[in-house]
Amino acid sequence: MPSEEFPVQVKPFTIAIDDHHLEDLNHRLRRTRWPDAIAGNDWDDGAELRFMQRLTEYWLNEFDWRAQEARLNALPQFSAELDGLQIHFLHQRGTGPDPIPLVMTHGWPGSGFDMEQVIPLLADPGGHGADPADAFDVVVPSLPGYGFSQRPTRPGFGPRRAAELWTRLMTGLGYERFGVQAGDWGAAVSTWLASLFPDRVAGLHLNFIPGSFRPPLGDGRPPLSADEEAFLDTAAKWFDVEGGYHRLQATKPQTPAYALTDSPAGLAAWIVEKMRGWSDCDGVVERAFTLDALLTNISIYWFTGTIGSSMRFYRENRLDPNHFGPGERILPPLGVAAFPQDIMPPRSWVERVFNVTRWTQMPSGGHFGPMEAPELLVNEIREFFRPLRS
Repeated sequence: MPSEEFPVQVKPFTIAIDDHHLEDLNHRLRRTRWPDAIAGNDWDDGAELRFMQRLTEYWLNEFDWRAQEARLNALPQFSAELDGLQIHFLHQRGTGPDPIPLVMTHGWPGSGFDMEQVIPLLADPGGHGADPADAFDVVVPSLPGYGFSQRPTRPGFGPRRAAELWTRLMTGLGYERFGVQAGDWGAAVSTWLASLFPDRVAGLHLNFIPGSFRPPLGDGRPPLSADEEAFLDTAAKWFDVEGGYHRLQATKPQTPAYALTDSPAGLAAWIVEKMRGWSDCDGVVERAFTLDALLTNISIYWFTGTIGSSMRFYRENRLDPNHFGPGERILPPLGVAAFPQDIMPPRSWVERVFNVTRWTQMPSGGHFGPMEAPELLVNEIREFFRPLRS
């Protein structure tokens, strides 16, 4: 039942894209204007032309949105008004003797449906060959301006505000204390949750450490270790080559929003290039994701018109980052699943601020852990939260 102090009106939600939106998409795909490409550069210059033409052809002639829509609608979906926005969320109650609540937050370019494969494993472990005592009540909100959550019409909806909204949502759902799990932007939101509301967060599990995380240094604190210096050098080199999208989205997100909101092929290229570059796929994106999985995610962005508002999240974070001062620490215990194809700092770097109680080097996987390696990630989440259930 909703709390009287934080009333939240929850309504069932069903995805229902009008036929005219499908017709408009097909019309635009048929009229795609393709850019030139330098032969032999493949993905070095960005999204490869041959792949994008094949993906667009598949989107137009073989991809079945209605089938994907029906599949997604099998998940229990709801919406709630929080701070003037209708926030979409998935809420799967656990099957077990004492499920604990777990709020999971997606990142960019995701929508919440990134968690589709992990939700049933977490909520009903007994039904998937695991111990029913490990069950969770899983709540997966879509970030403001992402997917089926309403687009903000005023500034200020960045990671800190999302953390405040999630706390209100969990209170309204009757959960006073809960676990937190996330990657990408969700890791920034979850860090704010654990920082602002430590008494509410039973444990924090991340499969990504935000690049903006910088612990305080100097003034008698331990000097940088060799591993920490190597990480900072690697991260800087990566950002110099791969960080153009980040600089643009964190400074002028409105400008690319015009093109990406108008062109489905342009939207697909913007997203697929990252799905390939950040995943454990050896440069072949279909080793990590099917074309249907890629296009379902892209189609959600297209039909909801949320690529601009999703990119604005970067600017909001730049204007209100989570920086730590001397003596500040994140109190709830932290578990980390470090996937090998993601850029992750050494444990010592994170321990400067966080209370790290579990750190696991994963055998495979990249930035999109819930989609690339759902079983591996779920096992880590279970292991981390097991001693925190009492």
